[in-house]
Amino acid sequence: MPNSPVPPDAAAQAPGPRDPADLFWSFTWLALQGFGGVVAVVQRELVERKGWLTNEQFVEDWAVAQILPGPNVVNLSVMIGDRHFGLRGALAALAGMLTLPLLVVLALAMGYAQFADHPAVAGALRGMGAVAAGLVAGTGLKLAAALRRHPLGLAPCALLAALTFIAMGLLRLPLFWVLPVLGGAAYALTWRRTAP
Repeated sequence: MPNSPVPPDAAAQAPGPRDPADLFWSFTWLALQGFGGVVAVVQRELVERKGWLTNEQFVEDWAVAQILPGPNVVNLSVMIGDRHFGLRGALAALAGMLTLPLLVVLALAMGYAQFADHPAVAGALRGMGAVAAGLVAGTGLKLAAALRRHPLGLAPCALLAALTFIAMGLLRLPLFWVLPVLGGAAYALTWRRTAP
């Protein structure tokens, strides 16, 4: 399981989950809040409320979670669970992310099947798309502050972010190509700056 490079003194001072049950219930609560812009909820819960990660650690872990196959937040939960309690923690966090939300989604799917043609339901779903986009944008701005302490510095990080936005948002290039090219460039530049 990939772990982010956390300085030993920061890891020792940061509070963590008390036990695997704490992981299970924390990630269950997080998953039940995660309608739409889940990154905003994850950052608020794990960094601001619980203090399990700093903003910098969250950015690093979220980057790793994004390049792994599968849902980002599920990957992140497994990484955090593994970091604190090994396999037991990873399984507890994964169960928390999936069990209750699966039941809720099944119930909503059955309800949606009955009311999908209703104009109010269609309008509500279109409106929620704008809210989800706002949540993601707001969290992105909040996390951008962590880039000031990145080894590359703020200007190169901002350039890489802008290139990623242009490639995916404007040119609509597939993630399959953008991630290895721009992600690989970011990795190589950071490695060059931090290598002894």
